[in-house]
Amino acid sequence: MDTFKRLLAYAKPYRRFWPSYLTLSILSVLFGVANYALINPLLTVLFTPDDVQQVTVLPEFAFSVDYANALFQYYLTKVMLAKGVLRGLVFVCLILISASFLSNLTRYLSQRVLVNMKTHIMKKLRHDLFVKVTGMDVGYYHSQRKGDILSSISNDVNEVQNSVASSFHIIFREPLLVLGFLVGLFYMSPQLTIVTLITLPVSALAIGGITRKLKRKAVITQTLLGRIISQFEEAISGIRIIKAFNAQGYVQDSFENINDEHKRVSRSMFSRQELASPLSEFLGISVAAVVLFCGGVLQINGQLNMTLPEFIVYIGFYWRVLEPAKAMANAYASIQRGLVSGRRVLAILDQESEIKDQKNAVALTEFKDSIEFQNVSFRYEAEPVLKDISFTIPKGKMVALVGPSGAGKSTIADLLPRFYDITGGRLLLDGIEIDKYPLRDLISQMGIVTQEAILFNDTVHNNIAFGMPGVTREDVIRAAKIANADEFIVQLEQGYDTNIGDRGAKLSGGQRQRLAIARAVLKNPPILILDEATSALDTESERLVQDALTTLMKNRTSLVIAHRLSTIQHADEIIVLQKGEIVERGNHETLIQQGGLYSHLCYLQAFN
Repeated sequence: MDTFKRLLAYAKPYRRFWPSYLTLSILSVLFGVANYALINPLLTVLFTPDDVQQVTVLPEFAFSVDYANALFQYYLTKVMLAKGVLRGLVFVCLILISASFLSNLTRYLSQRVLVNMKTHIMKKLRHDLFVKVTGMDVGYYHSQRKGDILSSISNDVNEVQNSVASSFHIIFREPLLVLGFLVGLFYMSPQLTIVTLITLPVSALAIGGITRKLKRKAVITQTLLGRIISQFEEAISGIRIIKAFNAQGYVQDSFENINDEHKRVSRSMFSRQELASPLSEFLGISVAAVVLFCGGVLQINGQLNMTLPEFIVYIGFYWRVLEPAKAMANAYASIQRGLVSGRRVLAILDQESEIKDQKNAVALTEFKDSIEFQNVSFRYEAEPVLKDISFTIPKGKMVALVGPSGAGKSTIADLLPRFYDITGGRLLLDGIEIDKYPLRDLISQMGIVTQEAILFNDTVHNNIAFGMPGVTREDVIRAAKIANADEFIVQLEQGYDTNIGDRGAKLSGGQRQRLAIARAVLKNPPILILDEATSALDTESERLVQDALTTLMKNRTSLVIAHRLSTIQHADEIIVLQKGEIVERGNHETLIQQGGLYSHLCYLQAFN
């Protein structure tokens, strides 16, 4: 119930829709009740015109069913006395058609209002999800399956829309229908109505048992669906490796196991869901049979006091009670499945990012002095990654990090823009701990170029200008020229307006990297972080990219992670890491003379 209330709370900003929706729904119910009530005079005029109630005096106004009935009888009497029975029949039919038209028109208009509100709610829900997903810290995605997140954003939101949001009209309008026709039933025969209402809880209990089991099955189904999407995402991302190792059969078998389990659980869930409608219809017929039996007993004992047309109207009213009641039962089964999806969506929205701005954050407008690591430690959960790391990067200087894989180089680079927060020590920028700055201000001072160029399925221009609104085409071209990228861009089919495909798939590795460098050039940050930006390139591409990086690093404070040591020989300081600790530090000549790990790594690369 709490989940439903929270989902319903998304309708609060759109409460302006509710007055018109409720007004139209009430009118639809009133005209619907009148529509069925007109069956009585229609049958009476058609079969026993002499039994038509004669009302020759215009009744005095009163807000009641008796007044509405007397007013109708007055005009019917007037028509029949003046024009005959046939005109009376025409009059009743015209009123019946008018009531039906108005009932369906007001119902349609109320649905239009509800559709407007529902689409607003879904837009807001998707917006909040996207804001949350893009605002979470990097560590969150290391502990979550990407497929589960994608499943929640796509399938779970659609499930909420198709079940919970689409059931609003059943939740709010159908009870009005039940109430309206129940009033009619009690007006016609309180005694018979009380007897028949006793049988309705049987239907509710039967449907409730089905929906409880549906809820459990829905949880399993949505979890398996997340795993299926994960398998698809991994297969698409790793298609080269799958084909290179002839692993199609392996991944297909793994997928088939999950897919088969999802089929089995879904089949059970949908079978139970489909049972709700026929079961409720069977129970409705059974209850109707009880009504007919009880009505027959009362009629035989002289306690019913209904004419045949009135009893037919009574049965019609009762069926109109059963229809919305059945719709509510079916909607309840659907809502239970939607609430499972709603919980998964809300679980993402409730997730708090571990990287937050402090309340009294200090504005950072420019980088002035230095970056300083003081006994910095970091661990992923229980596993220590960095131990007592201390070094300083003065403004305008280049510091390089080298060492074997797993030494902690990339982790140090990730700590500076606060992709993660340190777990020990202090990390200072201009003498102030970096978590004292607003995250947006901190990152605005940095440009990052990683080993894998992160590009988007968009044009060359938009990838270079990514996240920087208001830049001109001239600015983009200037940045591309500095990054040695303009030469290949102008040769593309549409130049800077060429779409580069998913993750830049239409470009070579060197071209993708130069676009990433052009993006950093355009940002023009005072602090530059290069994380093995040339390690995956061939010799020619490396030369072009390295030339671009050399131009980019001029007069900037740079933290460079290098796999190819020839690219960092001119660094102001080289820090050698091993198993999360600093084992050597100095410039290139000093470290070579020491004959330690750095010298050994240089020897291995020179030998190779």
